[in-house]
Amino acid sequence: MIIAIDAAGGDYAPHEIVKGAVKAAGEGGLEVALVGKKKMLHVLAGRHLKKQGVSIVQASQVIQSGEAPIKAIRSKTDSSIVVGVNLVKEGKAAGFVSAGNTGAVLGAALFGLGKIKGIERPAIACIMDITPSTPVLLIDAGANVECRPSHLVQFAEMGVIFTKHVLGIKEPRVGLLSNGAEETKGNQLVQETYPLLKKAGYLNFIGNVEGHDILRVVADVVVTDGFTGNVVLKTIEGMSDTFLVSTRQLGQVISSAYHFRGRDLLRDLGLGSWVNRIDYREYGGACLLGVNGNVIIAHGRSQAKTIKNAIGIAKHMAEENIAQVIKEEIHEQASGSK
Repeated sequence: MIIAIDAAGGDYAPHEIVKGAVKAAGEGGLEVALVGKKKMLHVLAGRHLKKQGVSIVQASQVIQSGEAPIKAIRSKTDSSIVVGVNLVKEGKAAGFVSAGNTGAVLGAALFGLGKIKGIERPAIACIMDITPSTPVLLIDAGANVECRPSHLVQFAEMGVIFTKHVLGIKEPRVGLLSNGAEETKGNQLVQETYPLLKKAGYLNFIGNVEGHDILRVVADVVVTDGFTGNVVLKTIEGMSDTFLVSTRQLGQVISSAYHFRGRDLLRDLGLGSWVNRIDYREYGGACLLGVNGNVIIAHGRSQAKTIKNAIGIAKHMAEENIAQVIKEEIHEQASGSK
């Protein structure tokens, strides 16, 4: 299995991207294809090319984070993002991972791979492993700012499929994000979506959930529009960053005063695993569901560990053939509703 990696995308590209890819290569029969400027990548990864299943695919252009996505993918057809998506399209790679321009990754995936038949809008599904029990899948986390009720129903369907096959939760609970638990709460979109989810008997719909319910793992799949989902995601990331910095600073102060190792102190206080759970580097990236291929959108600040984990998610998606499973189950559900 080959996973293509955008070696030019992200704040720490290409060095950290290459380090993460090399760490992932060779694990469980996995190979990685670094997509970017060949000369530079040969310098960074040359000694690993034959030993650990690392290859290089030339891409002479780079789409920067501030560029307009659609214009960029049309004008830069030899960019690392477009070339990487095309490797999936041509069957040369089982998945693609990028920490680059999110809009460009979305656009390239839509134009290059196309939507799964029956899917109205692809969505970004973000895994949040922030409690000691089970992970929560937030969908949509930013792909669709404006949504219709039917879109949210499909987000729920895709989220449940992913949660079952990739996260291993047999009967995922689906919650609709709102400003109150009561059925009458929410804006027009939420109020019109609620009865549709309630009517869908194949979904384990538990009703509305509020923002604090995400952290309590009241639902396994939290459904919302991309605007709200992205705000929620960025809020949790900001809280996590602040907590991590504060905790590590406290650990350094105490360890200096009492000659403890900061890592050991966190472990003894029972905070070590919790710190890992709220660190975005632990879960790698978000999954683009609804396109004909496996695409992982990693955090722009991704370093080696994050990229390695993102590659692991891409591998798992490919092993479970998620795109095909979504296609089959969406078709089955659509046929059953007629």
